[in-house]
Amino acid sequence: MADTGNPTSDGETRRDFLGIVAWSGLGIGTVAVLWPMVYSMNPSADVLALSTTTVDLSGIEEGMAITVMWRGSPVFVRHRTTAEIEEAADVDIATLRDPEADSARVTKPEWLVVSGVCTHLGCVPLGNKPTEPRGEWGGWFCPCHGSAFDTSGRIRQGPAPTNLPVPPYVFETDTSILIG
Repeated sequence: MADTGNPTSDGETRRDFLGIVAWSGLGIGTVAVLWPMVYSMNPSADVLALSTTTVDLSGIEEGMAITVMWRGSPVFVRHRTTAEIEEAADVDIATLRDPEADSARVTKPEWLVVSGVCTHLGCVPLGNKPTEPRGEWGGWFCPCHGSAFDTSGRIRQGPAPTNLPVPPYVFETDTSILIG
């Protein structure tokens, strides 16, 4: 029997079904090819591991500082004394090159977490070890060009244009922070 052009005939229905199957196969094939390429752009496990650093604060006595690595750069973690906290809080921020209150730079006043890279030329300032020079303001001193930072990591002298940056961090517990 000849096809009369009736849209409900078997030929039309079979053709529609084959079209749906063909386009579905094409879509599934495209996803199957593209998925591995898109997934390969995700960061690897070793890169994700470097994106955060957990620091145990329990071994850091008052007045001590340590250097930890985060994203391949040093980060200074200092357990500040009451005198250092008061000294940092009493600074008239209008006198600073990069004005920032101490309270804006810390989550808990006794713990200061700052990047350990000088903002002038990327040197690592001295001052984390008790035997190292800390400069006139008792924080950190970059001997390369003479930049001095106070106990809040703020620039006080020298060519560094800005304060030592505060990396993103949160207190996981009273004795542990997560940087990153």
